[in-house]
Amino acid sequence: MTLFTPLDLVAIAGFVAAWGGYAFLVEHTRHGHISLNRRMNAFREVWMRRMLAREMRMVDMQIMAALQNGTAFFASTSLIAIGGALTLLRSTDDMIAVASYFPFGIPTSRALWEAKTIGLCVVFVYAFFKFAWAYRLYNYVAILLGATPFASEKDTPEAEAHVLRTARLFTSAGRHFNHGQRAFFFALGYLGWFAGPIALMAATAAVVIVMWRRQFVSDSLRAIAGDKD
Repeated sequence: MTLFTPLDLVAIAGFVAAWGGYAFLVEHTRHGHISLNRRMNAFREVWMRRMLAREMRMVDMQIMAALQNGTAFFASTSLIAIGGALTLLRSTDDMIAVASYFPFGIPTSRALWEAKTIGLCVVFVYAFFKFAWAYRLYNYVAILLGATPFASEKDTPEAEAHVLRTARLFTSAGRHFNHGQRAFFFALGYLGWFAGPIALMAATAAVVIVMWRRQFVSDSLRAIAGDKD
C-alpha cells in the first residue's frame, strides 16, 4: 500500500516549490531588490556609518541587545515547537481519534500521520538552526561594533573597511533570521496537510500571498520607500 496518495505528493511538492520559489524571488531576482528586506539591508549600512561618527555608542549597543533578545526568543520558541511536534508523534493514536471528529477530518493511517508529523518537526528544526545561527551572528556583529574605530578616525580607509564588513555581517544575520521566520510562516501552511492535501495547497497559497504582500505592497514598504517608489 502506498503511503502517500498522488494528491498528497502534488500538494507537498507544491509546498516545497512555493517555499523555494518565494525565497528565490525575494533574494535572487531583480524584483526582490525592491522588497522590504532588501531596503532594510541598505539601512543597516546607513546605521553603521552614522554610528561611526558618534562618540557615544551606548544606544547602538542597546539596539543590538534588543535584536539579540528577539532572536533568542524565536530560537527558544522553535525548541518549544519541536517539543510540541514530538508530542504529536508520541500521541498519534489519540490525535487521529480527535481529528476524526472534526468536520474536515479525513481518514488517515498511523504511518501517514507520523510522516506528516516528522515533516513538521523537520521544518521547526530548520527554523531553530536558522535562529540559533542568526543569534550567533548578532554576537559577532556586537563584537565588531565594539571594535569600531573612534569617531576621529571615521575618514580613514580602515574605518571604511570596518563599516562595510560590519554591514555585510549584519545583513547576513538578518538574512538567516528571515529564513527562520519564513520557516515559521510556512509551518502554519504545513499544518493544513493534517486536514488533507487540498487544505495544504490552500494554506500554502495563503501564506505565500500574505508574505508577498508584506514584502512588496505593504504600508511598511511604502513608509520606507517613499511615495515616489
